[in-house]
Amino acid sequence: MYSQALDGKVAVKSESMDFLEEFQKRIDAEEKIEPMDAMPAGYRKTLVRQISQHAHSEIVGMLPEGNWITRAPSLRRKIALLAKVQDECGHGLYLYAAAETLGVSREEMTEDLLEGRAKYSSIFNYPTLSWADIGAIGWLVDSAAIMNQIPLCRCSYGPYARAMVRICKEESFHQRQGFEIMLALCRGTDRQREMAQDALNRWWWPSLMMFGPPDSESRHSDQSMTWKIKRFSNDSLRRKFIDATVKQAEFLGLDVPDPDLKWDPDLNGGEGGFRHGAIDWEEFRRVISGFGPMAKERLAARRKAWEDGAWVREAARAHAAKTRSANRRDSAVSS
Repeated sequence: MYSQALDGKVAVKSESMDFLEEFQKRIDAEEKIEPMDAMPAGYRKTLVRQISQHAHSEIVGMLPEGNWITRAPSLRRKIALLAKVQDECGHGLYLYAAAETLGVSREEMTEDLLEGRAKYSSIFNYPTLSWADIGAIGWLVDSAAIMNQIPLCRCSYGPYARAMVRICKEESFHQRQGFEIMLALCRGTDRQREMAQDALNRWWWPSLMMFGPPDSESRHSDQSMTWKIKRFSNDSLRRKFIDATVKQAEFLGLDVPDPDLKWDPDLNGGEGGFRHGAIDWEEFRRVISGFGPMAKERLAARRKAWEDGAWVREAARAHAAKTRSANRRDSAVSS
């Protein structure tokens, strides 16, 4: 998408105060930083970390839903879920390509993931126990993703911002698909409504954790916001998600599993908002460190896919080398 003409090079200059100040002026003026522009090493490192983690999350995120394609309750549901999983694969490819413009290869990023140096979203380390979980993922997880990702369309780094435009459009369909599944279940039998409530009970708190640690513990947020890689803090996005989703749960007739949830008319500058109960950040740290219920299975599946695809990558490299050789011969003959 972006990287084919860049040869893996990215401009990182000696970081004098004058250079850093000029770079920040470009950021403050809402200029887009492009791959061949000079940039601070820290800016590049932050982008590589964030974009690669985002890409890994899209690819690993295919696993819990892909497991349900053959077990979806109708042909219509199978087709819709298959399309969604296909979209997520495409999102991962867009993002890997955007990261490659920063001089890091897809192989490096994948090795970092498989060796534990890179992360993916903690939400994908939870199991999908029923069809209602697929609805809850679309409704909650993709809604949280949209809250996080729409501001990224204005990210200061051009390739990332442009990739996010299409991704966000497709994520909006995924969210509506999930909500429609939940609506169908809530309008169904008592057993189906119980399934929907059970899925909400299990996915609510992990969905809140998707926004990352509280602002007081977020190591990267301040600098990322200064560079306009991200636009809003973790806590502000989490509050926005809660305010929207609680009302959707009420429409579905479901109970949000937070006994401390309450409306506060003084929040959001007097417009009101919901205050939520305590989030179990110990669980978040445990899951993000590789000890989630499905963490081993997710990485094992990713490792197997990478190893099984080795012959495809080798064939692609051989074909590319053969094409380059043929082009050189044609150039030599024509000259």
